[in-house]
This record gives sequence, C-alpha cells and structure tokens, in this order.
Amino acid sequence: MKTTIKKLVLSCAATATLLAANASATTLKIGVAAEPYPPFSIKQSSGQWSGFEIDLINSICKEIKAQCQITEMSWDGIIPALNSKKIDVIFNSMSITPEREKVIAFSVPYYYTPAEFVGPKGVKLNTTPAGLKGKIIGVQASTTHADFAKKYYEKTSTIKYYNTQDELNADVAAGRVDVMLEDTVAAIDFLKSKDGANLESKGFAPKDPIFGPGIGAGLRKSDVALKKQFDDAIHNIQTSGTFNAIQKKYFKIDISAK
Repeated sequence: MKTTIKKLVLSCAATATLLAANASATTLKIGVAAEPYPPFSIKQSSGQWSGFEIDLINSICKEIKAQCQITEMSWDGIIPALNSKKIDVIFNSMSITPEREKVIAFSVPYYYTPAEFVGPKGVKLNTTPAGLKGKIIGVQASTTHADFAKKYYEKTSTIKYYNTQDELNADVAAGRVDVMLEDTVAAIDFLKSKDGANLESKGFAPKDPIFGPGIGAGLRKSDVALKKQFDDAIHNIQTSGTFNAIQKKYFKIDISAK
C-alpha cells in the first residue's frame, strides 16, 4: 500500500513538474506590421526581424520567461488580429489613444517621440494649418499622425493617406506630396538615407492629446495577467538599464517614456 502511495506521489510530482515546464515555455505571438519600420523593426534578407522593438520585445519575453514568435500582419488589420486571437500582443510602435483603448488594452508606455514634418530642402514651409493651406500633406493611414492631420489640416489642405511609410517616403522624395508628418526617429533615419538626401526637417507638430502618452504594447482586454507581466517587465527593463542599452544601439536621443 505504501509503495502504491509513493508511486502515486512521485507520479503527481512529475506531472506538476511537466506542467510547470510547459507554463514557463509559453509561446507568445508578437504582432508586427509586415512592412518594415526602421529602425524600430527591420526585416533582414534572411526573413529574420531585427531593430529596436525586436530587441526590446526579446528582452521582455526573457523577463517574463516566455518564447517570442514574431508574426507579420497588415497594419490596418493588426487590432482585429489581436482580438480574434491570431496574435497575442501588438508590439509595433502603436500609440496609446482613447479610441484604441475602447477596443484593446495597453501596457504602460515604453517609448515616446514627437511627430515631425519633413519636406524638400530649400523650401520654406510654415507648418501651421494656415501655412500649409493648399498643400498636399502625406501621412501613413491608421496612425495618430493621420488623425492629427485630418483634425487640423483637412479643411485647408489635401491629406494623402498611404498604407506604408515606405510608400509615403517614396512620394515625398519624388515631390508628389509637399510635406509629410511622421515619427521623429523614423524621420531621422530616413533623412540619413539616399532617398532622403534632398529632404529636411520642417519642424515638430505641437503636443496634442491625439498623440497620446506614448507607445505601448497592445493586448486583449481579457488578458489582465499578461498586461501586468508586461507592465512589470517594462518597468524592470527601464530601471535595470537594459532599455537604455538597447536604445543607444539605435538612437542618439533618449526616447524613454517619462
């Protein structure tokens, strides 16, 4: 009888160990837009992803002891993909906004950068709504930049929407739009490139509630425990110096959310 009980205890212990191992080996599908957004997300010729946010999500997954699987989605379908459980987390420079918070939850912000106007060198542009009257303003669709342009410039300017930032960059370089509005870090990277050689900064957009408090990881509202794990991991990475070490690989400015 004692032998039987001993075997049962050992069997239960082995099962518990296996379940614990499986729990610690959780695989999270991390949703990113299929189109690269350097230096935040860069797709290598091998098909592997790299960049600031890729390094950061790998550190977060290590912190919460989960496996990360980068999963490509179309940007305009990334929130529906999250809520339909095709992915578990959005980690792709998504601004925290009241509209988005109606349908998904967000982690605490992990970075913040202002919006910047970019246009041709040597052309004076006043980037107020009155100053850009009659001009064509390019923005990536389904972004806070698009929302900002629509709210303040639609009555006096033509707003041209693009599916990807690469398409927008190409049209600005070719002179098919007068000015574009984008994230300042992405602008810095683009202006260093060959395609951005004849372009320059035209100044920053003013701070506005449309831009929200920063960039956060998008999660399902029902995933309360996972949100807490992400919040804690982001806090730990920021206080341990890991965040700072990662950002220094890509940026000369501090983009931490403060």
